[in-house]
Amino acid sequence: MKLVLASSSPRRAEILRSAGIQFEVLIPDVDESRLGDDSPAADFRQMARELETPVAMVKRLAEVKARSVVKEILGPATVIGADTAVVVDNIVLGKPNGSEDARKMLRGLSGRTHEVLTGLAVLRMRDGVTRTEVETTRVTFAPLSDDEIEEYLASGDHSDKAGAYGIQSRGGRFVTRIEGCYFNVMGLPLARLYKTLRDLGWKG
Repeated sequence: MKLVLASSSPRRAEILRSAGIQFEVLIPDVDESRLGDDSPAADFRQMARELETPVAMVKRLAEVKARSVVKEILGPATVIGADTAVVVDNIVLGKPNGSEDARKMLRGLSGRTHEVLTGLAVLRMRDGVTRTEVETTRVTFAPLSDDEIEEYLASGDHSDKAGAYGIQSRGGRFVTRIEGCYFNVMGLPLARLYKTLRDLGWKG
């Protein structure tokens, strides 16, 4: 049965390819805002308000992404949707809106432990059965100096990455400890995904 990844993330595609899994890519067009958040560009240090919980958000968005591409698929298929968020003090750090936003995020993560949550949705099109799950990994950063942050920002590695860093690239030099799935921090919990696919009858 055909496998479709509903994601524009090159890192998720890389994980699947490296695992020897054959798939096609369709890019979802969805609003990734957190429900109840009136100001997506709110300052990192503001007090967290009563919003959709991070767990609920990544689960919802993973399923929305999977369902958004179904109409583009011909024939039987299993669809994977995923959404990843970096969370500290119940504040969700998405992809930074420029260098200043990334700078605030990195300062907030410096010397602390945060959580990376990935919502995973697997949809079997022939009968509409959908499994949604959330994987959590705890990541600890070393204390970062202002010079280290500026050097990192100058590299451009923070761009298009939740929390303004990529563990698989330059951002990995800041990580002193992880508890949980490494691939989850990249954006796709591979072992959990594989088990879910097998549970739904996928063979590949």
